[in-house]
Amino acid sequence: MPLAFNRRNFIKSTALTGAALSLNNSIKAFSSVKKEKVRIGIIGVGLRSHEHMGNFLQREDVEITAIADPQQRSIDEALKVFKEYNRPEPAIYKNGNYDYKKLLQRDDVDAVMICSPWEWHSIQAIDAMNAGKIVGAEVCGAVKLQECWDVVNASEKTKIPVMMMENVCYRRDVMAVLNMVRKGMFGELLHGQGGYEHDLRGVLFNDDVTAYNSGVEFGKNAYSEAQWRTEHNLKRNGELYPTHGLGPVAVMMDINKGNRMTKLSSIASKARGLHKYIVEHPKGGASHPNAKLNFKCGDIVNTQIQCANGETILLTHDVSSPRPYNLGFRVQGTEGLWQDFGSGGNKQGFIYFQKEMNHNHKWDNTEKWLTDYDHPLWKKYGASAESAGHGGMDFFVDHAFIECIKRGAEFPMDVYDYASWYAITPLSEKSIMEGGQVQNIPDFTRGKWKTKKQIFALNDEY
Repeated sequence: MPLAFNRRNFIKSTALTGAALSLNNSIKAFSSVKKEKVRIGIIGVGLRSHEHMGNFLQREDVEITAIADPQQRSIDEALKVFKEYNRPEPAIYKNGNYDYKKLLQRDDVDAVMICSPWEWHSIQAIDAMNAGKIVGAEVCGAVKLQECWDVVNASEKTKIPVMMMENVCYRRDVMAVLNMVRKGMFGELLHGQGGYEHDLRGVLFNDDVTAYNSGVEFGKNAYSEAQWRTEHNLKRNGELYPTHGLGPVAVMMDINKGNRMTKLSSIASKARGLHKYIVEHPKGGASHPNAKLNFKCGDIVNTQIQCANGETILLTHDVSSPRPYNLGFRVQGTEGLWQDFGSGGNKQGFIYFQKEMNHNHKWDNTEKWLTDYDHPLWKKYGASAESAGHGGMDFFVDHAFIECIKRGAEFPMDVYDYASWYAITPLSEKSIMEGGQVQNIPDFTRGKWKTKKQIFALNDEY
């Protein structure tokens, strides 16, 4: 599934698909009738999807009935996961980029999980909704701003919900801080920071044999994410991966539920890291063809966001320079401040509450605070989450997806979160192109943010 696609053909094909399939749409997504079992189809079964598959295949209330991916290698590796859990093989759709549409026609698929390359998320989400399938969409940013509106419009028209599958919102330390925010310990929130600060050079290039740290090829000469993700860094300059840093802060600030993001401005540094990686790699060098390319995305992209209720947010995208993994969270209010400096965990951060610490102007270690204020979800499900991907975060996001479908409940991160979080990418690109000019962030809720209530992780259920 390449980055370059004909958008006119996409619009035409999705319109035709919607006209044909909406007539047969018998699924009323969140009816009052509870489901005992959720039947899932997975679109895009590369390595990221394996975490979801593992979580679903362990559950007695979930059945993965079909998978779709145009690459035989991905299909073969996905089937190994089914064998690992001793579950029957699903129906397979692998005949080209659009064979997933046949999966959407199946009567034994209630919902789809979209784990395909970024440029396909909105296309496939719209097709799925037109086919009456509930949507779980993996994280990224939009290619075009209009696709964010297209997904919202499709959801509102079909009454089919979309869940934004942002797993970092469920990170243990993040949820403990959320718990403290809701208890008023930080006072009134003023500012939040987050980002994607992760050295991905060994992910963006490989040797087409193994996925990570193995070469300097990308595109058709590579494997896994390097086949498609690197091209975004080559051709685009912006906040390409906003939701990991934005999602947790947005939840704490009640974005789209009593608050919203109103405008942003982005700037980017020069681009040096990917070229340097190619030149210095043993399989690369200055004469390698990829060393002749000019990668467009700045090594460091900073995006400032203003919120309707007066808060500010700063996002940082940094995937091309040597650095330890860190999402750079900061939550600051009138009474206190938390900053994380690691990859998650109760000991990897600083915290300060002025009154509790008698205005001593000294950081405290986070371990006691994050342990004492562990979120009820982690207290209840922490043992179950231990074996799940990304430090247990994947367990919680998948658990919420399934439980909401079963109960006919509203998703904690919905289509409006999808649209507004995804929209940061094209808006940041436009801002950078215009020298950092401020861009207005659309109100994808059309005013509903003023009355919508926060429902994310209010208790220990999901």
